[in-house]
Amino acid sequence: MADTAFLDPRATWDARFSAPGFLFGAEPNAFLKREAARLAPQSRVLSVADGEGRNAIHLAAQGHDVHAFDVSPVAVAKAREWAARRNVVVTFTVSGVDEWAWASEAFDAVVAVFVQFADPDMRARMFKGIWHTVKPGGVILVQGYTPKQLDYGTGGPGKLAHLYTPSMLRELLPDAEWLLLREHEDELAEGRAHHGRSALIDAVARKPS
Repeated sequence: MADTAFLDPRATWDARFSAPGFLFGAEPNAFLKREAARLAPQSRVLSVADGEGRNAIHLAAQGHDVHAFDVSPVAVAKAREWAARRNVVVTFTVSGVDEWAWASEAFDAVVAVFVQFADPDMRARMFKGIWHTVKPGGVILVQGYTPKQLDYGTGGPGKLAHLYTPSMLRELLPDAEWLLLREHEDELAEGRAHHGRSALIDAVARKPS
């Protein structure tokens, strides 16, 4: 994504999500699908920057009470339509990270999959909000790209400062209990936007009770 795309994220993402089909595919993120087994039945879950709804809809279909937000009205409209077709209930909201009301201890789990439009300052505010809104004993599920992704160019922001490392996540969530924190490479096939060999970080953190 070019630097100019970060100047007006709503317009940028509206344009990207306006294309036919699903930008990141119709299937849930594989990391989320696997690690969601850690969630207690009927958990109250927040999905951050959820896009067209693939992850929120998957969680709702598993019986969870899912809330999701995205900065793009186009994406949220598509997500609502898709959820209705699937006959699942998700509370979708148009919001950016800084506009979202991070209510205290409101969710059993928070999901943040490839939320890498955020520069370091916004990222710090986002993770502060995530920690504030997850309940004690709750979990935070994060997948993102590592700096090595710049060598592949198969997805992501293309900006080093927006990519994740284990030490960065530990600094962002200093009081977390880490159930999973690993760097690895894999072949992604998530629509047009994430396709090919990718450098990834998977993280599952728990807020102490």
